[in-house]
Amino acid sequence: MLAPVLTSTAVLNTVATTSAPAAKPSRDPCPWNPEARLLRWLTLIWVVLGLAMLFSASYPVAQRITGDGLYFFKRQLIWVGLGAFSFLALVQIPLRRWFPWAGILCLLGIGLVWATHVPGLGVSRLEASRWLDLKVIPIIQPSEFLKPLLVLQGAWVFGRWFYHPLWFRCVWVSIFAVGLLGILTQPNLGTTAICGLTLWMMAWTAGIPALTLFSTAGLGAAAAALSILSKEYQRRRILAFLDPWASAQGDGYQLVQSLLAIGSGGLWGKGYGLSQQKLFYLPIQYTDFIFSVFAEEFGLVGSLSFLGLLTLYSGVGLRVMLRCQELPIRLVACGCVVFLVGQSLLNIGVVTGALPTTGVPLPLFSHGGSSILAGLMMAGLLVRAARESEYSGMA
Repeated sequence: MLAPVLTSTAVLNTVATTSAPAAKPSRDPCPWNPEARLLRWLTLIWVVLGLAMLFSASYPVAQRITGDGLYFFKRQLIWVGLGAFSFLALVQIPLRRWFPWAGILCLLGIGLVWATHVPGLGVSRLEASRWLDLKVIPIIQPSEFLKPLLVLQGAWVFGRWFYHPLWFRCVWVSIFAVGLLGILTQPNLGTTAICGLTLWMMAWTAGIPALTLFSTAGLGAAAAALSILSKEYQRRRILAFLDPWASAQGDGYQLVQSLLAIGSGGLWGKGYGLSQQKLFYLPIQYTDFIFSVFAEEFGLVGSLSFLGLLTLYSGVGLRVMLRCQELPIRLVACGCVVFLVGQSLLNIGVVTGALPTTGVPLPLFSHGGSSILAGLMMAGLLVRAARESEYSGMA
């Protein structure tokens, strides 16, 4: 009697198993963990806040120059749309798929940086040739697009540093140096500094020997000093930084107006849209010095809140780095955090007079298509690294 019962049970189990629909395999094994979700929302808050500030800071000058107060805001919206598309694509694509292409893309980016020195292609503004006119697309700033490419290729090179042959290491360190030299000779000392610092931090995170790190840091400092000594306007900026009030109507004018804007904001600020310094007192108030307008309108409380946002962003990024089981993924997270948060702190240091004036935009805030697109691309890479942080063998 027991045999027929067992046979019937086995048949029923077989039928149930074969008739049940098979579970569809997940296309992406990396889940949206809490770190990835939080970084996504923080990025959204950052971008929305930046758009609101750009509207306020750019409206008067856009109305005066073009007759359309929304001119710069509408152009920024287009680039934000392109950046959002890039962000959504990057958070879905495994980082291991980018590493084989990172070298070629990085070389292309460095080539575009050097193309800014070619007459007819390079576009000069404010004593610098940092922009490129390829005729078939809008004018771009190649050094901004180079940033996420440096992160990807740097993660691949430094993440497998001790597995690469010596000639490979030397070649890529030299290529990185050529890229930084191309940015430095535009001249763009601020962007060169943040790119060099990011690569240095990634190399330090990868455990590269201290002798190599300090040797490259020394060479970088020597190149920066040589650039300052050879460029008169950079020397004037240094002197104006040391005592801006001594030349309040000359080289120190921009910093003085920035300090007046920040100081007049007080504790709570004058209110959104009520900045006085943006009314043609503070130069380039919707690009490099947009934080001055923000501080005037939202005061000390608003400024500290934004610094709190940066602190939270970097804290989550650091947690992602600590959770990453693959070194190249960890280095991607490191590079993106240094670029986004480090450059933000550099910009804030400049507008508050803590650092010499350099042409470095505030990420996801300042007007500029190349800057906002590159910033959202790095945010996308960071979120993707967060999604892959708990998995090994992904790179």
